[in-house]
Amino acid sequence: MASHIVGYPRMGPKRELKFALESFWDGKSSAEELEKVASDLRSSIWKQMADAGIKYIPSNTFAYYDQVLDTTAMLGAVPPIYGWNGGEIGFDIYFSMARGNASAPAMEMTKWFDTNYHYIVPELGPDVKFSYASHKAVKEYKEAKALGIDTVPVLVGPVSYLLLSKPAKGVETTFSLLSLLGKILPIYKEVVSELKDAGASWIQFDEPCLVMDLVSEKLHAFSEAYSELESAFSGLNVLIETYFADIPTEAYKIITNLKAVSGFGFDLVRGTKTLDLIKGGFPTGKYLFAGIVDGRNIWANDLASSLETLRVLEAIAGKDKLVVSTSCSLLHTAVDLINEPKLDKEIKAWLAFAAQKVVEVNALAKALAGHKDEVFFSANAAAQALRKSSPRVTNEAVQKAAAGLKGSDHRRATNVSSRLDAQQKKLNLPILPTTTIGSFPQTIELRRVRREYKAKKISEEDYITAIKEEINNVVKLQEELDIDVLVHGEPERNDMVEYFGEQLSGFAFTANGWVQSYGSRCVKPPIIYGDVSRPKPMTVFWSTTAQSMTSRPMKGMLTGPVTILNWSFVRNDQPR
Repeated sequence: MASHIVGYPRMGPKRELKFALESFWDGKSSAEELEKVASDLRSSIWKQMADAGIKYIPSNTFAYYDQVLDTTAMLGAVPPIYGWNGGEIGFDIYFSMARGNASAPAMEMTKWFDTNYHYIVPELGPDVKFSYASHKAVKEYKEAKALGIDTVPVLVGPVSYLLLSKPAKGVETTFSLLSLLGKILPIYKEVVSELKDAGASWIQFDEPCLVMDLVSEKLHAFSEAYSELESAFSGLNVLIETYFADIPTEAYKIITNLKAVSGFGFDLVRGTKTLDLIKGGFPTGKYLFAGIVDGRNIWANDLASSLETLRVLEAIAGKDKLVVSTSCSLLHTAVDLINEPKLDKEIKAWLAFAAQKVVEVNALAKALAGHKDEVFFSANAAAQALRKSSPRVTNEAVQKAAAGLKGSDHRRATNVSSRLDAQQKKLNLPILPTTTIGSFPQTIELRRVRREYKAKKISEEDYITAIKEEINNVVKLQEELDIDVLVHGEPERNDMVEYFGEQLSGFAFTANGWVQSYGSRCVKPPIIYGDVSRPKPMTVFWSTTAQSMTSRPMKGMLTGPVTILNWSFVRNDQPR
């Protein structure tokens, strides 16, 4: 029984790539030094997966900035503003597209589906002259092979690449991006040919757009693209990987009928209805890559439940054609629990970061093949049971309060006009009052003070004094600028979500649970593990302190609950 990982975090367990990138961008280190850090990270990831027993190990999921930008470089689709004159695309052009330069702004960035990761949006038009301009996929395959590890090179699929692009500046918004399919497929053929010559036996095409509700014209593009690529696939196994949601019935029918494709990967964590489609019919002789281990969240897999599902799938696809996989790339989860020595032991037993998910995938594959690790499965079952019964997860007071909510609790007792009247009487604001969003820059000095307070190098009294001084400076500045409704600048807050989570019960925090947001930017999402309650006021002290420094109205700032939910790792034992 085989195991497969869709993709893996690229930042490193201690954000090694982040610091190497920023050092390079600041001119403090060379391109060679950056490449060395990247090479060491890649080799450690490949070896880790090989040692864990993973059969289908991905390559080319590493990126210095973003995998879609890597594809733009591969296709030579560089907007003219960046002054590229052909040849292999290097760091100068690559990072200019990502970050801008002295004469050109960065390309647009947007969210990768409904994740908190962001990609660089390709800008395409009818006049783009595509050319094979980055051989990164082949280089990384060869790099792994030199280490004795045969990998599955991963490419962003041609159709998803075009559907995730936008018309270039000056191009009509009605321009059909799919009309460029015929121009980019020859380059994909070149890449496939080179990978095949280098020894690759499998190639993975990520086509996440297949889970979207696409009109027939867009669905037809998948048939067109992979039929056109069929000649290049001779002697190769090809995997089409989908993730993040259920695949619609029509899309499922179209791709599973592709003769040139050897296997299909589905997200069976978020795509629960896809399981019914597979049960209703799966093509004989094709590989089914079952995404049963969650790549979007940090909870340990319920191995017993997953094994039951896999046995059902094994009866459909066949013993030799079922591959245990992750639901999507592990890019969206934290890297390794081993770097969390201070995390609460009980909660830690409930978690699995990327490194642990790799082990889970292989343990399921081995169990399916009749080599079940009873100790590992027993420990997992015990942790699952403890989590379900833990009083830390279920808070009776919260349950009672939630059950007691009435429809009227969701409506304000007064109407807008009466509130406006009351506000105006109290505040006496001008016709067009001015204010700011709330947060002022977190200076180096502020970060130093917070760091020293956390490390107990300065007293709480010294810390409060330093924060008060900063608030006073912010208040004075706003008064000088004649702002009507003031803010205190939020100098006491480390992060707009983490700050509140730290003051709420039901939240846990990591030391190194970093997840890439874009480029070198990483976030450390809190973990919501139980019913949430507020033991004491969270903002009153600082708001009243700030208000005492001015006679003007002082605005209070709270991060909203929807943002907190979406920027956290949430419970998987109840609906979002």
